[in-house]
Amino acid sequence: MNPSHPVARRGSALASNLGLSERLFASSADKAMAKAIDDGIDRVEAGLVREVRFADSIADASTRYLLDAGGKRVRPMLTLLTAQLGAGITDDVVTAAEAIEITHLGSLYHDDVMDESERRRGVPSAQTVWGNNVAILTGDLLFARASQLMADLGERAIKMQAGTFERLVLGQLHETVGPGEGDDPVEHYIQVLADKTGSLIAAAAQSGLVFSGADPAYEAPVVEFGEKIGIAFQLIDDVIDLSPQPETTGKVPGTDLRAGVVTLPVLRLAELAETDPASADLLRRIRRDVMVGLDPADAGDPHDTNTLASRIVPSRETVDAIVAELREHEATRATLDEAHRWAREAVEALAPLPDGPVKKALTRFAETVVDRAS
Repeated sequence: MNPSHPVARRGSALASNLGLSERLFASSADKAMAKAIDDGIDRVEAGLVREVRFADSIADASTRYLLDAGGKRVRPMLTLLTAQLGAGITDDVVTAAEAIEITHLGSLYHDDVMDESERRRGVPSAQTVWGNNVAILTGDLLFARASQLMADLGERAIKMQAGTFERLVLGQLHETVGPGEGDDPVEHYIQVLADKTGSLIAAAAQSGLVFSGADPAYEAPVVEFGEKIGIAFQLIDDVIDLSPQPETTGKVPGTDLRAGVVTLPVLRLAELAETDPASADLLRRIRRDVMVGLDPADAGDPHDTNTLASRIVPSRETVDAIVAELREHEATRATLDEAHRWAREAVEALAPLPDGPVKKALTRFAETVVDRAS
């Protein structure tokens, strides 16, 4: 691959984010490892372009849409990194990294339909371009392609892929249904994050070990690391969702809230609302004006008292102000603190790994995850 190609530069930038830098890696052996991971990302990028390709013109256009929009390639980078604990970046490791990223890519199509997101990676989301049905089927196609890749790696890989996919679906199902009677809403939410986000990051880290022939004793620590840093990653996303900088996030501030998605800041706000009138008032306005708000054009028949037109539709300025108020609230600060706690626990899980560049890079990655909201 031409090193000046944008995807190659993206890989190098991510390697830096993981701590694979001159400052951290002073020895020639460590620098060689960093270069190997950069080269591995180039191989993964080339493989993604090759694998996310279909003879059918509609399928080809829709499956390549979000791939062409970019992405940080966090999951394949973790696969390539943990492979350094074994034989390094083998062909099987590259194949697994491609399958993991394609699985993630497919999940984004489904997530955007479920969340009614308007944008993804700085471009209109797939369902706004082709509609919900095509977006869902595109995600299914990508899951199928990822499964084909894993099948080439044998029964262990198939079981890993199937187990991860099951957790992705269960996470989305439980998020959609919500907590049951008697369930703790926060515990329910954290489990959703573990399934929807943590499971795939854990599978990425585990795959690097398994397909490089690393010591099996390292599997449990990296799986625990991946799951916990995945929870931290999503909690930081909950905070970033409230960011006033859509040019950086690629989303309108409060996208999740506007789609009716209950995030941890809202759950923590609900806890505070039990004893704090100001928090209770903010929660009421979020539920009334943000989580169920619609544009006036979508309000329906003004003569039908069951439609939104029977009440005043909040202006965009009103909604933006409420989102900003939640962003500065104690509930959001508590969410940020919780993200840092999960990141610390993820790093603590790495204790059994040998000291060296891999452990340092994973630790740096955990720091990078939580620093995204700063």
